[in-house]
Order: sequence, then C-alpha cells, then structure tokens
Amino acid sequence: MWFARLSRIAASTQPMWLDAASYSSYAPYFVSPVFKRDQQNEMFELEEAQKLAHVPIKAAKNDDTSSVFHDELTRKFTNYIMKGGQKALARGLLEKAFENIKRIQIERYCKASEADKEKIEMNPQKILHEAIENSRPLLELTPIKRGGTRYQVPVPVTDKKSYFLAMKWLLTAAREKERTVHLPEKLAWELLDAAANQGRVIKKKQDLHRQCEANRAYAHYRWS
Repeated sequence: MWFARLSRIAASTQPMWLDAASYSSYAPYFVSPVFKRDQQNEMFELEEAQKLAHVPIKAAKNDDTSSVFHDELTRKFTNYIMKGGQKALARGLLEKAFENIKRIQIERYCKASEADKEKIEMNPQKILHEAIENSRPLLELTPIKRGGTRYQVPVPVTDKKSYFLAMKWLLTAAREKERTVHLPEKLAWELLDAAANQGRVIKKKQDLHRQCEANRAYAHYRWS
C-alpha cells in the first residue's frame, strides 16, 4: 500500500516538461519528408506518390534542401570539421581546401600531355567522394573475451561506420601534419592522395585489413 501511495505522489509532483520530453513530437504513422528531386521522380515513376497523398508528413529539418548544389557527404564532412559549433568556419575551411584542390589539378592539367589530360579530375567534390570511398575500411578488429583470454576478432564494418572512419582518418591525418601549414592546404593534399589510392590514410586502411587477415583464425569467436 505504501509503495502505491508513493508512486501516485511522485507522479503528481512530476514536472510537465518531463512528460513532453519523453515522447516523440510525431506519431508513429507520420512519414519522413521526401525533399530530393531524384527521389521524388523515382516515386512518381513507381506510382508511390499517390499513396502519400493523405498521409501526414513530418516537417523537414533546417538543413534539408532540394537544391541541386547540395551534397549530403560534403555536409557530413563539414560537420566533422566543425569544432565548438562554428559551422561557418568549418564550411570556409572546406571551401578553401576545395579551392586548393582546384588549383593543384589545374596546374597538373596544364603540365600533362594530351593523353593524360582526360584522366585528371577537376571537380573537387568528386575528388572528395573518391577519397572517402577509397578510405572506407571493410573490416575492423573487436576484442572478444573467450575462456579468460581476449581475442582480436575481425568483424565487418557497417556502411555508416565505414564512412565515419574514412572521414575521421582523413581529418586526423591532415591535423597531424606540420603546424606551420594551414588545415585547408593539408586537407587538400590528403584528399588528393586518398583519391589516387595512396597516402597515409590508405596505408592505415591496408594495415587494418592485414591485421584482420592475420587474425582470421579467431573469426569463429564472433558467433560462438
């Protein structure tokens, strides 16, 4: 009896904002908004847009946009560069890095022969995509304890974590270089090296894969 009374007293004295914060602002039947033009075109081609005609839709986030100049991977990379909420500074650093990449590629294009000019990529955003794709690890080592011994077991990496590790490694490699060189210049060279499948980040990924290959005998501990 006394426990039930205490529970009713605690529920009556609980602040109202705590109840509101513990629930989502949208019901489970609300649908996420589709703001990308290519996704909208696919929905109209598959005739799925008519199904959403009378379904409640969540409000779009502040950074969601249908602009053709918006790139989701660039936005994420900008957020990883940002420190202390200074997003304008992070965006400016990435734009300067893109400018340095453009200058380097133009210089290479002018010095290259006619046959090699077609192989030189001039778009910094595509170079960023190539660098991140080349830096993504496929496997990682996770410690698993079996019989009092801790083994380093290779496990596959999810897509979300592989993108995170690739961008983290690129930024760490750029920040660990000489202090006298500014971050945009260091980041530009790291992106160019990773896009060409060379550099410290690619070596780090290959070393991780070699360690996973060396510990493949312990792979069965993942399911045991």
